[in-house]
Amino acid sequence: MSLFCRLLRGAFVYERRTGTRSFCCGSPLLDQGRRDSAGPASPVNLTYDVFDGKGTDPPLVFLHGLFGSKSNFHSIAKSLVQRTGRKVLTIDARNHGNSTHSPMLTYEAMTNDLQHLLGQLHITKCVLIGHSMGGKVAMTTALTQSDLVERLVVVDISPARTVTRTNFHNYIQAMKGVKISSDLPRSTARRLAEDQLRELVKERSVRQFLLTNLVEQNGHYAWRVNLEAISNHMENILSFPEFNTTYHGPTLFLGGTNSAYISSEDYPEIQRLFPAAEIQYIPDASHWIHADKPLDFISSLITFLQS
Repeated sequence: MSLFCRLLRGAFVYERRTGTRSFCCGSPLLDQGRRDSAGPASPVNLTYDVFDGKGTDPPLVFLHGLFGSKSNFHSIAKSLVQRTGRKVLTIDARNHGNSTHSPMLTYEAMTNDLQHLLGQLHITKCVLIGHSMGGKVAMTTALTQSDLVERLVVVDISPARTVTRTNFHNYIQAMKGVKISSDLPRSTARRLAEDQLRELVKERSVRQFLLTNLVEQNGHYAWRVNLEAISNHMENILSFPEFNTTYHGPTLFLGGTNSAYISSEDYPEIQRLFPAAEIQYIPDASHWIHADKPLDFISSLITFLQS
């Protein structure tokens, strides 16, 4: 697969919000973000970044995975604006990044949030690109609101129950157990937090990824992700809703050869729900394809957009 030149710089970004979330911390690393009690049918406010392109084609909308945020795709978004001219949005899911916290974390709820945001932005058609949990949100949206999705890209996940060696429960347990004094500089606090994560989170790359959620707010360090909601809905996150509908638009499933998240056992269900699907793998990429092989990832996206 050919490589693109180095990621281009120069696109500028705006952070927009459909609402704000206050981050209240009663003690270090205690997740006490604002909660929504209106139920799964009520969308919550999502934060998002816009990378403006001059093209008129439908925008590209990126949805991150579990424990991720909209910033995971910033360098990718900047390059795609330069290469395609399309506007690009990266979005924080509920209970992630700077978006509103809610006790509910299901694919129905996350899909409602996305549809509500796109409606507020007057986006009637887009290219949905979702990684892992975000890929399941993207698939759910395509299967329930197909007119909204011009094309679909599902990154290293399938429409089946996620069976993986990754121990998300250990991650949550480790994050909940971190204790950091409030009077430390951020660099020291981050180093101490990583030391405390090390026992249950063996991979350094995963620890570094989780630490992107460590924030300082009102004089205390805290996790910006809603650990309680994630823990309570882990079964929902690992599963996928049952559908009798199909999405007939162009679809790309993009996996990493070093990842087990898309297996041959998933192919029949992929073909049933997404009859126009193409399945590709990027060599030497793990579950985080866009981080491991960003140039190959961008190349695959642009080829798919032009096909």
